[in-house]
Parts: sequence; C-alpha cells; structure tokens
Amino acid sequence: MTISIQGVSVSRGIAIGQIHIVQHDQLDVREYSIRNSQLEDELSRFNNAIADARQQLRAIRDHIPVSTSVDISAFIDTHLLMLEDITLTEEPKRIIKERLCNAEWALKLQRDALVNVFNEMADAYLSTRRDDVDHVVNRILRVLLKQKPLLHEVPDDHLKNRIIMADDLTPADTVLMQHYGIAAFATEFGGPTSHTAILARSLGIPAVVGLHSARRFVKNDDLVIIDGSTGMLLVDPDKSTKSYYEKRQREAKRYYSSLGKLKNAPTESEDGIAITLTANIELPKDFETVRDVGAKGVGLYRTEFLYMNRETPPDEEEHFETYLNVLNALRGLPLTIRTLDLGADKQVDGAGSQTGQSGLNPALGLRAIRLCLKEPELFRPQLRAILRASAHGPVKIMIPMLTNIQEMQQVLQMVEDIKADLGNQSIAYDSDIKIGGMIEVPAAAICADIFAKNLDFLSIGTNDLIQYTMAIDRVNDEVNYLYDPLHPAVLRLIESIIKAGKKANIPVSMCGEMAGDKEHTQLLLGLGLREFSVHTASLLEIKKIINNTNIDELGSLIKKVRNTSSGAEVSLLLQRLNIDQK
Repeated sequence: MTISIQGVSVSRGIAIGQIHIVQHDQLDVREYSIRNSQLEDELSRFNNAIADARQQLRAIRDHIPVSTSVDISAFIDTHLLMLEDITLTEEPKRIIKERLCNAEWALKLQRDALVNVFNEMADAYLSTRRDDVDHVVNRILRVLLKQKPLLHEVPDDHLKNRIIMADDLTPADTVLMQHYGIAAFATEFGGPTSHTAILARSLGIPAVVGLHSARRFVKNDDLVIIDGSTGMLLVDPDKSTKSYYEKRQREAKRYYSSLGKLKNAPTESEDGIAITLTANIELPKDFETVRDVGAKGVGLYRTEFLYMNRETPPDEEEHFETYLNVLNALRGLPLTIRTLDLGADKQVDGAGSQTGQSGLNPALGLRAIRLCLKEPELFRPQLRAILRASAHGPVKIMIPMLTNIQEMQQVLQMVEDIKADLGNQSIAYDSDIKIGGMIEVPAAAICADIFAKNLDFLSIGTNDLIQYTMAIDRVNDEVNYLYDPLHPAVLRLIESIIKAGKKANIPVSMCGEMAGDKEHTQLLLGLGLREFSVHTASLLEIKKIINNTNIDELGSLIKKVRNTSSGAEVSLLLQRLNIDQK
C-alpha cells in the first residue's frame, strides 16, 4: 500500500528511486575537568580540530566541478568563514581556560549560546542560520571525538540515483551527494529558507523538507517518489502511481528545457501589457545569474549578510566597495538596495552595540528601520555608501518595514543631509536617486496612499505582510498552516497598495515569495501588479505564464475573488482557471 507523507516543498521536480537513509550519529558530549598542567595540550587539541575541520571542508570544495554554479562553493565558503570567526575559534578556548574543562564541552556551551541568539531572530531567513552553526560545530566535534567520516563523505557510487532521507543535511552534505549523483533528498526538519534548501534549488535537485517522523515509515532500499512541487513523499508506490509520476517526469523535462528560449524574449502579456521582471539577490556571487535569466535588474538586494559573523558593523568603505562590485557585475542593470533589515536580537553579529533587549517577540520589536533610526551611526554609513555608489550606476534605496509617516520623513531628511555633506566634500552621487519603501506591515498597507505621495516607488513584502496580517509565526510548525497568501484580507491589502501606487503614478513591485509562486502570477496580474521581483530560479517560468496570459480577460476572475470569504475559495478559483486554460 502506498504511504503518502506531506512535507514542505523547497525545490521543484520529481524523483523516483530507492531510498538511502543518512544516519547522523548522535554525538555524546560530556564535561570533564582538566588540570592546569593539561591546559596547553587541551587548547592545542582544540586548535588541531579546527584545522582538521577546515581541511575537510576545503577538500569538499575542491571536489565541486568547475562547471557547477558559483553559488555552490559560496555555501562551503560560508562554513569556512565560520571556522575563522572568533566566536567559534577563540570563545571556546576562553571557556576552556576559565572552567578548566574539556574542549568538547566548551564548544558545546558556546554553540548553545549562539543558537539561543539565532532562535530569537525575527527574520525567518536569518533565524535558520542557526543550522549553519550546528553543522560547523558538529564537524569540529566529530574530529574532537575521533568519529569516523560520515558514509556519504566517502567518494564512491553507492549514492548514485538514490533519494536521500535524513533528519537534516548540511550544505556540504548536499554538495557532496549531488556530486555523487543523488536524485533527490527529503529531510524531517528544515525550512524553505535554509542554506540546504537554497542549494537544492540552485543545483536543481528535487527536495522536500519538514517531513516530521517520516523515517518511521521507510527503510533503506524502499522505492519512493519525491514530488518537489507538492512537498509529497510517496513510499512503496503501486504500478499506476509510479507510471503517472514517470510521465510527469518526462513532461517536466521538456517544459524546463523550453524555458531557456525565453531568456531574451520581452515580458509582455498576450494583450500587449509590458511587465517588469527583476531578481531577488542576497550574495555578491549571485549577481552573475541575474543576466543569465534575462532579468531586467535587481528588485531586492538584501544587505544583512554584510553584518553577519562579525564583531563590528561594516564601515562606509566596505559598504561602498560591495555595492560597486555589484554594479560592475550588473553592467548597467538597475539595482535596488534594501537597507539594513536586522533587529535588536542580532547585535552579536555586527548590528551595533546598544540595540537594547530583543524581548519576547522580536518580530514586533526593535528591528529594520526602527533600529536604524535609533542608531544613526549604524545607518548613516550605509546610506552614504549607497549614495556614493549611485554615481557609478542606476541605484535605488528601499526602506524596510515602514509603519508611519514620521519614519519615512526621518529617512528622507537623513538622505538630504547626507547629500549636502557629500556635496560639500565634492563627492559624486546621483542627485535624483529614487527612494522607495517596503510595504509589509498592515498599518503601512492601509496607509499606502500616504506613503505613495512621498516616495518614488513601493515594494510589497508579502512574507511579513501575510505574517503580520494573520498574526502568526510562519516558521512555527504549530501555526504555520495559517500562513495563507490567498486570504481575502491579504488580497485586499495587496490590491489597495497597487491602487495607491497607480493613483500616485509611481511603480509598485512585489518582492516576497508570493511573487515567485507561479500559482499566483495570474491573480497578481489581475490585481494590477506590473513589476515582479523573484528568485532567479523561478523567473523564466513566471515570464512564460505572463506571456501566455491575456490580462484583460482576468477581470471576471478578480470580481469573483473579491466576493470570496476564504483563501480556499480563491485557491479553487485559480485551479479552475488553470484547468480552463489547458
């Protein structure tokens, strides 16, 4: 009998094959005391473990084929950088000296302290960086405990065409397994914003995460199917089910092969309405992919990683050099830089020294523009650098999490003051630089017309807008089922924001995950959205849908949507629309 287990889709595609269960041995870390006379030997043992872990990661990186996307090695480099960070290399040694304890225990104590900080982070993407801490620490611990190399790190063909099942996977695991020819992977934990999930999308590996307790229902060599589109794991499929998914595999292969032809094609609906497609980008190395998919620029450049894994925030020159490199990579394409979107709970990673308490609910605390306005010494260097960079290419400034008009006015005044400063120093900048705001709080959405009168553009951040509108934590397994992009309240807010921008004659884009979901593309077009900023992996697919849509004919759909009372009703309407068009 076929067993179906529902998880979370993180990378589309279908894989059929035998399962291989990866067992990460539970590391037994115990505390024991050492004598003063043993201190130097213990410190040396810890240093050697760091060096060995570093060597292992470099060996993994060296096995990555040259033809592989640059994104891949970047994740390994991230873990290598963590092995240079004093929070992992020096703090445990301080604990060893102070407590006269073994290296394993000191590392565990420091790991627990770091993970607690990440657990309190409001931003879903950044909070999942705790997984990276775990992965790096476990690698060091395995060396200290003299554990054998993990089976999947031994290069041979035993993983070829296998579907991997694990509690969780590290980026290094994922890269190695892809290199050894795995067909897909499924994990019991993890989320769509983890490094492993991002890697899966970059590598084109079908992947499903969040399959809680799935390993109870599978054993090694079982035949399984991974449906990366629906987040489904099928165990022991019958003949008809297997045949159905084999057919879908063939169809998907033909479909994705055809998307490449759209790279240089204009983005225009069947009835002649031009649509702008830009990319969401995080790391400087990602910018090469922007041109590869024919994006018309970057609609969202997240700058938070400039502040991570460091003691002090980046200075103006570091900001400037980073943005200059990005502009050079884009070769004339426009760049929208989102200013710092961290919170008080992230202060250990270079977000300032006086950021206050994180509080019980950091999502509602001192974060994003609130933090920046409270700590102008953190904010001004970034704004100055962006303005200086604007002299070298088309740059826009985007302010996250605006809530009231006073915040907006403060930012605009600060920009004007910095412009005057730069002018007095004869430093070049674009005097007509565009400044926009992210609408991701219900208060801002309701008052979008006020913001639209004073800003050059608006961008809808659906991830937080949905979360705040529905009053749920989208990374909390207990309530994330309530995270509903199609809820009538969410759609009404989105439509009102678009209308406010149109009335003020300024562009409105959408940069949240909803914009990159092909199931929502036609709905958003019908609501009036004309600018989408999406992950590069989904851009061509979104373009295809746009080019095959007659926007004028969506009027009847939108009328029906406005009269719905639940997200389920809207979903059903969209399903019917897709059926009618086939």
